[in-house]
Order: sequence, then structure tokens, then C-alpha cells
Amino acid sequence: MSALTCMVDHDSGRVVWMAEAHGKTVLDRFFDDLGPDRAVRLTHISADGVGWIAEVTARRAPDAIRVMDPFRVVAWATEALDAERRASWNRVRREVGDRERARALQDSRFALWKNAGDLTDRQAAKLAWIAAIDPACTAPISSRKPCGACSPSLAKSRPAAALKALDRWIGWARRCWIDACVDLQRKIVRHYDAIRTALTTGMSNGLVESTNTKTSLTIRRGFGFHSADAIIALVMLSLSGDEPTFPGRRLAIA
Repeated sequence: MSALTCMVDHDSGRVVWMAEAHGKTVLDRFFDDLGPDRAVRLTHISADGVGWIAEVTARRAPDAIRVMDPFRVVAWATEALDAERRASWNRVRREVGDRERARALQDSRFALWKNAGDLTDRQAAKLAWIAAIDPACTAPISSRKPCGACSPSLAKSRPAAALKALDRWIGWARRCWIDACVDLQRKIVRHYDAIRTALTTGMSNGLVESTNTKTSLTIRRGFGFHSADAIIALVMLSLSGDEPTFPGRRLAIA
């Protein structure tokens, strides 16, 4: 068993479908079980920014609006930041040959991750030092700006401001010389409609992530299972909302 595909209802918070493995075939199987009559009633579908998910949902539920969790943008920006930081570190270590400067740059990872207002005096001094001695090394800071635009606090309190901040960064990144920022903006533009919907509606993939955590806990609590069917049965029993009446027990009436 390599993976499980889980479908959760945003309205009820319940698991409605689960299957072993993932991919186009599994997602098509879900829509086959759902049926065309119920598929047309779907209004929003939240998922990660995986291409095959967008392809299948557009084909099987064309009227549904796709939503991509803004947290995914934050993850992409963090990955771009780290890639650019490593490239800067390697450039200083190999081309310049300054081991002390390379070590200082290597230790700047957490300072680059933090918002400007959350920096300690030491971290702020380190960023200023990097900008002074090697402007190219400050490239990671630019790749993290989408994180602020898609931060949960700004997205919930001021979604319009979050969209404007993201649009400003996209416009800057299109004229940027930093490869990581250019690649990141292309990825964001490719999923822009889904990101915009998430910011304006407040929907996220957090419910599914919570279900994934509960599924992992179920597996650990059972000390492992011999098959995916056993895991799926137990997850559906505990998270789908069904309350079967066991033999010899009376049905509880609220």
C-alpha cells in the first residue's frame, strides 16, 4: 500500500469515499461511483495543485469551481527560497572560495523564512550584512513575498488586499532575473483562478489534511494493517458519520 485517496464533504466534514492508491484512474473511479447526477451538483472542489486532479475534475465536473489551498503557495515560495539560498551558498563556497561567508549564509535559513517584523536583532543584522557584501545572495527574500500575500491571517481578514499583494508580486516576478521567482510565478499563474477562489471564499484543504492526520493516527493505533481495505473500513466507521447498530444493542435516540 503506497497511498490512499480520500474524499471529504466540506459541508458535513465527513469522509464520503476512500480508496487505495492515487492518480487519474482512482479519481475517475470516484466520479463513476458518484454518478453524473450527483457530479453536476458539486459547486467547489478543493485539492492540491496537481495537474492530473485539475484535468479529471474539469472533465468529470466541469461546473465545479476548483479551489487550491493558499498554504500550497506558501510551501512553493518556501521551497523556492530554500533553493535560491542553496544556490547562493554554493556560489560563494565554490566560485568565491570564502568559507566563512558561505557558513554565515548557510546559517541564514531561518532568518530568511521569518517576516521582517518577527526578526531578532541578530537576524536583521545578518540579512543586512548579506545584502551589503553580496546583493545576489538576497534573492531568497524576494521569492518569499507570496507567503505574505497568502498568509492565513491576511487571507481571512482582508482577501482583497491579499489578492492585490499577490498580483503585485506576480507583476514584479515577470520582470525578475531570479530563476526561482520566475518559475514560482509561472506556477502561481497556472493555478491563479483556484488560488483566487480560495482567498475570496475562505475555503481550504485543511479539512482533508485533518482527515489525513486522523487516518495516520488510526494506522498507528492499530499497530499496522495487512491491507488497505481494513484501514478504509475503520476510517469510514469512525469518520464517515455512519453509526451502525450492533447485534444485541438498541439504537440510541437523541
